[in-house]
Amino acid sequence: MKVDGKHFRSIWRERDGWSVGAIDQRRLPHEFVVAKLTSCEDAAVAIRDMLVRGAPLIGATAAYGMALAMREDSSDAGLKHAYDTLVVARPTAINLKWALDEMRTALAPVERAEAAYARADEIVEQDVEINRGIAGNGLKLIEAIVAKKKPGETVNVLTHCNAGWLATVDWGTATAPIYLAHERGIKVHVWVDETRPRNQGASLTARELGHHGVPHTVIPDNTGGHLMQHGMVDLAIVGTDRVAANGDVCNKIGTYLKALAAHDNGVPFYVALPSPTIDFAVDDGIRDIPIEQRSGTEVTDMTGRTADGRLETVRIVPEGSPVANYAFDVTPARLVTGLITERGVLKPDRASLAAAFPERIAAAAE
Repeated sequence: MKVDGKHFRSIWRERDGWSVGAIDQRRLPHEFVVAKLTSCEDAAVAIRDMLVRGAPLIGATAAYGMALAMREDSSDAGLKHAYDTLVVARPTAINLKWALDEMRTALAPVERAEAAYARADEIVEQDVEINRGIAGNGLKLIEAIVAKKKPGETVNVLTHCNAGWLATVDWGTATAPIYLAHERGIKVHVWVDETRPRNQGASLTARELGHHGVPHTVIPDNTGGHLMQHGMVDLAIVGTDRVAANGDVCNKIGTYLKALAAHDNGVPFYVALPSPTIDFAVDDGIRDIPIEQRSGTEVTDMTGRTADGRLETVRIVPEGSPVANYAFDVTPARLVTGLITERGVLKPDRASLAAAFPERIAAAAE
């Protein structure tokens, strides 16, 4: 995707051939800063502190973290240390463990440093291709709305959090169909949830849509239901950090409330996901997916640019008030219209997921 007219990915191998560059998403939207990762510990900190975020990008970063570790110590002990360090960086997004398992399998019998970078590069390119597939399959949903309901008119899409190219390597998941529709000349407008407490919608989704020229409007999180009641949303598309075998969807906190509003107002509610986000080892998302709880300062403090151009962090909650910061919630499969994957738009149920991705079932059984 484009930043000031120049193509960027969210993560890449630097010209030296071994270090890793990544956009520091903590600094967006006010500053565009590239961080350099040179060790497994750097990668773990980047994941844990949300320098990078979004399930697919977390997986790609973990893969490069493993490669950086193998450059320093390719022994069995080094491999185990790298895996153990990275796998606990964030608990909810299953792509993290998937990528590390892929790397560990690839590195078992070979010269590890060279093979680690090669497999990490493959995981990165695979993510881009998967998201292109999501774009094409999701585009059909937008085209159908144009053909049946709104010929020549603007299609309004609501999204939550950031499931754009900044959450992946390129294209995004929920935004991929939007970008493709925009490039095909379809009139599309995006309602962008601000997505408290970290404001990933207001700071990240809005920034990337703006740089790519996609019409959009930032809204407070509690506005979506009102828009749906008044026919101002044609469909909702969100991303996800983990999908259970039964079709339950875990995504940024507040997604469940959007799904309830969409269900009540007859608005199609789609979830866009790459296949590594499916966790066939989890039968029931509400019961079994671990929900990350993050620092209360994400709720109590906000950072922004002042009128005179300074970046300042201010506290918006009274001192002494307790804070709960659940990072994710789970939307039951019954509220999901369909799952947009690289292999088509699927029903959110066990049979459909199993039929589309039998190899993922086999991997979960190992």
